[in-house]
Amino acid sequence: MNRYPLWKNLLILGVVLTGLLLAWPNLYSQDPSIEVTAARGAEITDSSKGEIQAALENANVPFKAIEPREEGKLLVRFATPGNQLKGQEAIEQTLAERYRSALTQVADLPGWMRAMELNQMSLGLDLRGGIHVVIDVDMEAALDQALERYIGDIRTLLREDKVRYLTVTRDGGSIEVKFKDAETRDAGEKAIRREFRDLDIESTQDGADLVLLARLPEAQQQEIKNFALEQNITTLRNRVNALGVAEPSIARQGERRIVVELPGARDPGRLKEILGATATLEYRLVDTENSVADAVSGRLPVGSKLYSERNGTPILLKRRVIVTGDQITDASAGFDSQSGTPAVFVNLDGQGARRMRNVTTENVGKPMAVVFIENRTTTRMVEGEPVKTTRKVEEVISVATIREPFGRRFQTTGLDSSDEAHNTALLLRSGALAAPIQIVEERTIGPSLGQDNIDQGFMSVMIGLALVIGFMALYYRVFGLVADLVLVVNLVLIVGVLSMLQATLTLPGIAGIVLTVGMAVDANVLIFERIREEIRNGNSPQASIHAGYDKALSTIVDANVTTLIAAVVLFSFGTGPVKGFAVTLFIGILTSMFTAILGSRALINLIYGGRRLNKLAI
Repeated sequence: MNRYPLWKNLLILGVVLTGLLLAWPNLYSQDPSIEVTAARGAEITDSSKGEIQAALENANVPFKAIEPREEGKLLVRFATPGNQLKGQEAIEQTLAERYRSALTQVADLPGWMRAMELNQMSLGLDLRGGIHVVIDVDMEAALDQALERYIGDIRTLLREDKVRYLTVTRDGGSIEVKFKDAETRDAGEKAIRREFRDLDIESTQDGADLVLLARLPEAQQQEIKNFALEQNITTLRNRVNALGVAEPSIARQGERRIVVELPGARDPGRLKEILGATATLEYRLVDTENSVADAVSGRLPVGSKLYSERNGTPILLKRRVIVTGDQITDASAGFDSQSGTPAVFVNLDGQGARRMRNVTTENVGKPMAVVFIENRTTTRMVEGEPVKTTRKVEEVISVATIREPFGRRFQTTGLDSSDEAHNTALLLRSGALAAPIQIVEERTIGPSLGQDNIDQGFMSVMIGLALVIGFMALYYRVFGLVADLVLVVNLVLIVGVLSMLQATLTLPGIAGIVLTVGMAVDANVLIFERIREEIRNGNSPQASIHAGYDKALSTIVDANVTTLIAAVVLFSFGTGPVKGFAVTLFIGILTSMFTAILGSRALINLIYGGRRLNKLAI
């Protein structure tokens, strides 16, 4: 009696050993490291490692290793944080034009662990240190900008269709178009309905004038707001990459807010500078009449300018700008309907559409280039002091042939792959913010405070664990020692699951683990008290053990399921720290049910199962 079959014992042992293996990497220390990536227009090659090594050796900065991390990235490990900072300065001084460096912490795991892709737990900002910023997006401004674009487009449409109108103005949240007579109003309404099917059109009268009121439907307004928020997230993600921070987190919060978390960053002023930076796009015609080689040698033609493509190839463009990124209202990736090749579909506002139509009509069959322009800030050490310099960078990201005249909506082809089309669309959309932003919350956590949080959190877990272990051992004797053992295994499983899922551990998450330590023994207390009650009722020890585990099961499941529901609700509706607490609570409840019900039963069966007993040490 009270024996598990061999397969069940092996299954429980396998789960425990797997948990130990997954949690093992967390015993290793972390190396201060630098993650090196290629700047736009450059790439990580076989010679990159030698260049970085030479830069560090010339600056007399000792390092542990330079190794590939992921595709297109190198990792430089250091022994101390001081060498890490010196190494970043050395790389920025000599290789800033070609490589970007980001400070990070990487576990010093043995090769076999890395081969098995075992990882440490991810630590939240409150444990690692860094900058936490909450940004509010002005959704009203996004709607205003959309209405202004529609006003310009409606004016252009009516002029092209030769429909006479008196005024096209803004009236609150509507667009008001006034006409002199019913005939022109009807013609205008027909044209607007044909071109702008997403607008709600209503006819009315203002004195002697006949009026069309165009409004954005609620669904369209929500779509504009979502687009503005998503485009701002893309823009901010592109911008914070220049901060030199590995693994930045930029996520949506609610209907109009964006949370930016930069682990290891310590300069909030620099963050504000990057968030306020500008980047634009320009469409220019390619100069096919003059020689690129002559321009490179210094004989630059009048009316042209020399640029470089992303791969470094020089290209000669006309100085006249057709349209800029401020006139792009949307861009998406897709495929050309005729050739099936990757393409980017671009929408322009009214002014940009008119200029694009005029230029393309005159230049069918000629190539046109997309120029991406941004202000890049680099830091150099001058006489031991960091000096920041900002320079304007212009590069050609796409060249395509004009097949036929186009205006408000057109496509850019000539791209190598669908991935490149997707990336180009992102660049087109993320050149500028879709709506103004405002920083409403800012919090900087130093690395020493983060380490203090780790130390205090670890101490709280150890104190809680020691008190529970002492109480259970004294009160329940052998059964209490079994509960203590499975409680330690439960902690190992929690750490293992967090490491496997790469879930982020935060300070509230540690609180969830401490709570789980207390709740994990609740199940054992219910079981043990039920066993004692069976013994008092005169049942044999073996029958009491069997009845204790069986009859307490439903109560344990009911209690833990209600807690799991609470954890799910916290994770679904909570934000930030609340989610961190919910994650560890949810995982802890699941692992505690496994260890308390199956794990402790397996140990009790091994100790007492199949034996003739007169009493139990409980």
